[in-house]
Amino acid sequence: MPVRTLLTRRGFTAGLAATAGAFADFNSGGFLRAMAAVDPPAGDAEAWRFRYLVASSMYGYADVREILPEVRKCGATAIDLWPKVHGNQREQLDELGEAKFAKLLADHDVTLGCLTQYKLGPFGLAEEMRLAQRLKCPTIVTGAVGPRGLAGDELKTAVAAFVEQMKPHLEIAEETGVRIAIENHANNLVDSADAMKWLVELRPSKKLTVAFAPYHLPQDSDRLAALIRDLGDAIDVFYAWQHGAGSMTAQPREREWLQLPGRGELDFLPLVEALRDIRFAGWTEIFMHPYPRGLAIADTIDEVTAEIRRSADHLEQLLTRV
Repeated sequence: MPVRTLLTRRGFTAGLAATAGAFADFNSGGFLRAMAAVDPPAGDAEAWRFRYLVASSMYGYADVREILPEVRKCGATAIDLWPKVHGNQREQLDELGEAKFAKLLADHDVTLGCLTQYKLGPFGLAEEMRLAQRLKCPTIVTGAVGPRGLAGDELKTAVAAFVEQMKPHLEIAEETGVRIAIENHANNLVDSADAMKWLVELRPSKKLTVAFAPYHLPQDSDRLAALIRDLGDAIDVFYAWQHGAGSMTAQPREREWLQLPGRGELDFLPLVEALRDIRFAGWTEIFMHPYPRGLAIADTIDEVTAEIRRSADHLEQLLTRV
């Protein structure tokens, strides 16, 4: 099989300079099994399994037709399409057309599990929700809108105002059967444990959910596990993602990989135990950010898949211990 080479930092930088006006801003998988993402029998606590979702942005700007064959190799059953600048597979869907894209999904026994849409924001998702409905995609991830840096009663009031603004959009979510998952992104209204809890407590519909990103929270395993239990079934997407050495400056790839489970210092065991205890039924997405955004996390498609598999194996090993 020929080696499929992805965009390198040097190539990315040159390409970005040439197109700056075009847009802004494992093979060793010992513990993974083909059935890892299959729902367990009801009531069988020991049979709980992760439901893995592959972020297309992990492969940079690779052709979605090359990424889809990798999804099952990662132990996953579904793909999360990211748009520019992190990836461009959402734009590729538009170029291919819905019918052709749906056929590609079927050909590779993969579903569209999520559309990530920060650019559209929580108030601009109407057409995206209808697209998701047509493609049987259950989840859209985005961020919240509102003032930042609040705490206490001010934070609760601001989250309540955001939830009120979401009501007409949640009506479309109810109509289409799509869940809107709000990530606890840094420098955002919902960027803290308290904000996440207020969002869940005040939400008028279960179509408003949480995309839980440990990367953006204090790196304390026990506190993260407690928050998972507090939020319970309101968590729709769990990013298996730690802060590591961060992702906002250029650094060796091995340092970037410290964001992945089993690479950095965060102990995921309490988090895995909490997910098992709440019988987490949402998606688990092994994730990290490269720098600059738009790069793949490794040099070739096969190597990206191997890194995702390595992290999934780590989670599966932890699951045997809880």
